[in-house]
Amino acid sequence: MNELSERKKRILAAVVEQYIKTGEPVGSKELLALTGMSVSSATVRNEMSDLAAMGYLEQPHTSAGRIPSQKGYRYYVDNLMKPREIDELNRRMIEAGISSAAGDPERLISQAGEVLADLTKCACVSTAPGGDSMIIRKIELVPVGVHSAMLVLLTSNGILKSRLCRLDCELTAKICEQFYNIVQSCIIGKLANDISVADMQTVAASVDGDVFAMLPLMAAVCELARSTASSKIMLGGSSNLFSHKAYGSNALELLEFLNKREPISAVINETEEPLNVKIGKENLYRQLENSSVIVAKYSVGGGNSGKIGLIGPTRMDYENIIPSIKYLTDLVGTLITQAIEE
Repeated sequence: MNELSERKKRILAAVVEQYIKTGEPVGSKELLALTGMSVSSATVRNEMSDLAAMGYLEQPHTSAGRIPSQKGYRYYVDNLMKPREIDELNRRMIEAGISSAAGDPERLISQAGEVLADLTKCACVSTAPGGDSMIIRKIELVPVGVHSAMLVLLTSNGILKSRLCRLDCELTAKICEQFYNIVQSCIIGKLANDISVADMQTVAASVDGDVFAMLPLMAAVCELARSTASSKIMLGGSSNLFSHKAYGSNALELLEFLNKREPISAVINETEEPLNVKIGKENLYRQLENSSVIVAKYSVGGGNSGKIGLIGPTRMDYENIIPSIKYLTDLVGTLITQAIEE
C-alpha cells in the first residue's frame, strides 16, 4: 500500500468524517472550509482525484463530490481515526441499560446487545459465556412437589440454568441426600462437556437405593450441562437495518441472514482478536459486502468467554462506536466476574 502524504491523509480523514456525518458527497470547497488548508480548490481537487485513482475515494456522479470507498474506510480506521475514550453520555446510557441484569449473565448479555443496538442504530449479535472450559460449580435440587423438583446448575462462567424434573416415585429426603452425594463426588468441578448420558446412567445405577428415582435426575443434570456448554447467540436491534438508506431493498435479505445461526456464528467467531473490524468485502459472506462488522471479546475471570458484535452500513460512526463497544465488553466481563465471585 502506497504511503499517503500528510495532505492526502488530512483530506481523506475529512471526507470520511463529513460523509459519515451527512451522507452527502464532499466537494473541494467544502473540504477547504472543513480543513482550513491554505491551498486552492484546484489543488484539493487534484488531491481528491489522486485519492480516487488510488482507490480510497469514489465519485457517485460525474458532477458530485467524493465519498469514501471501502478501502478508504479501511485506511481511516487503521491509520487516521483518532483514539478516544467513550463520551460521558454514552457511558451513562450503557451503565443504566445493563445494571439491572448484573446478576444474570445471559440476561446481561441480551440487554447489553439491545443497549448497544439502540446507541449505535446497528444490529447487535452477542454470545453468552460458553465453550469447552465451562466447569460445573454448583447444583441445587429444590423440591416443588411430591413427585417433582427444580434442578439449578451454576457454571464457572456464571451461567445459571434450571430445569423442572418429574419423578415416577415420591421425592424423599433419602433420594435428595443420595443425589447430593453423587453431585459432590462425580459432578462438581468437572467440565460441562464431560458430563455424558452414559456416565450419568452408570452413576445412577451404582447408587445403593432407588435407581429409577435417580435416573431422571441424572438425565436432567446431563441436559443442563449440555445446554451450558454451547454458546447461545442473541440478536438485537435488527429492525435498525431498515433505517439505513444504504441497504435499500437488501435490508430484508440481510435480516434473514442474521437470523441463521451457523453463518452468523462463523462471522462472530472468525477472529480471536480483542477487537476486530471487517469492512465490506473483507467479510466472509456476500450478504455483508455492504456492511461493516465490529466484534469485541469480553473476559470472565481472566478467560475469554464471549463476544459482542455490531453489524451496520460501512458508513458508520467508527470513531464513536469503537470506544462504546470496547467499554461495553469490558463492563460486561467485570459484572459477570463480580457476580461469580460474590
